[in-house]
Amino acid sequence: MSVSHLARNIKDSPTLVFNAKARQLKEQGKPVIHLGSGEPKTKTPQDAIKSCTETLQTAEIHYTSTEGIPSLLEAITSYTEEHYDKLVNSENILVSSGGAKHAIFNLMMAIIDPKDEVIILAPYWVSYTEIVKMVYGIPVIVTPANNQFEPRFEEIVASVTSSTKAIMVNSPNNPSGCIYSEQLIGELVEYCEKNDIYLVMDDIYHQLYFDNTKPVSVYKYSQKDIDKSTIVVINGISKAYAMTGFRIGWAIANREVTQAMRNVSAQNTSCPSVVLQSAAVGALNGDQSGVEKLRLTLEKNKNIMMKELNNFHDIKITEPHGTFYCLPDFSAYNKSSSELAKFLLEKALVVTVPGGEFGFEGHLRLSYCGSETDIKEGIARIKWALDIKSNDEIIIGNNKMKRNWK
Repeated sequence: MSVSHLARNIKDSPTLVFNAKARQLKEQGKPVIHLGSGEPKTKTPQDAIKSCTETLQTAEIHYTSTEGIPSLLEAITSYTEEHYDKLVNSENILVSSGGAKHAIFNLMMAIIDPKDEVIILAPYWVSYTEIVKMVYGIPVIVTPANNQFEPRFEEIVASVTSSTKAIMVNSPNNPSGCIYSEQLIGELVEYCEKNDIYLVMDDIYHQLYFDNTKPVSVYKYSQKDIDKSTIVVINGISKAYAMTGFRIGWAIANREVTQAMRNVSAQNTSCPSVVLQSAAVGALNGDQSGVEKLRLTLEKNKNIMMKELNNFHDIKITEPHGTFYCLPDFSAYNKSSSELAKFLLEKALVVTVPGGEFGFEGHLRLSYCGSETDIKEGIARIKWALDIKSNDEIIIGNNKMKRNWK
């Protein structure tokens, strides 16, 4: 017996692999620090809990419409008008039962034919390439020159061929924390609408920005009615509302694409859970102060991590302006990010994520969505393990450790 050729070529998620190893070490009583996490520690908003509890108490938990319950479609419509200054109709929205990731998968299933190309900007979220391959498309990676995190418009256009079906943009960006410039977004909107190429905006982090560097609304530059535009916006409640476990996301597109996505979704998940959708309604319509509190906490944590990283002698840092992450260049220590991440987990008991998985070898993705204590201690351990100019002794848990390698 064997699995399919397609399944054999889908990579493991690097974050899940390192998370599993970290869990094993913690179960052994090891004092592991997790700087690879992609979820904040913030509790679920009370308005979300109240809303889903009220739904549960009705005991009327049944199928819903594939596209989503009316109250959630209305909440997403209001959310889009508030945050994007764009009025959309419920017919332009599909709610997904697996978060933003599932929304992207439904979209790719709806628009990609075998051998169609999807341009993906590096550094990129690890699932983009695998989702494109799962629908028999071809991921085309554009890596910015000079090790920058934002490509030039000319670099992107140079990768366009007659087979290009879509361009994928994630800003604020996982894993770098980069927010793409208004100029680049404007140029991409004009180009994609003119050339009938889908511009897919993964905006899952769009409320989590720092230093007043707010990401621009993609609709600001659109010259077309939404039902004639090739813009697709992906979003969800996982990040800004710290509701990763609820798995509710959505896609906004023209009606033709939305209907195609609904058909795809109807055949693979039927509909999202009414309880989880109710929680999303509560989050979107409820008290929004938790989002701002999380944003400010992340900004504070980001500043702490930048300060700690600046104590290194041989890394290169580009300060993030959003998300939970930064992507420092550690290639002076080891050009293989996978080897380096394994080394740090083994020697320093610190979880990081290899940058090579995001298209940037020699880098490590570090998360600052944990505690201030974990950030400081985690970076101190990394410095001890890598920087021979630092003190060769450190306390990890209850043990004094001595660096005995070069």
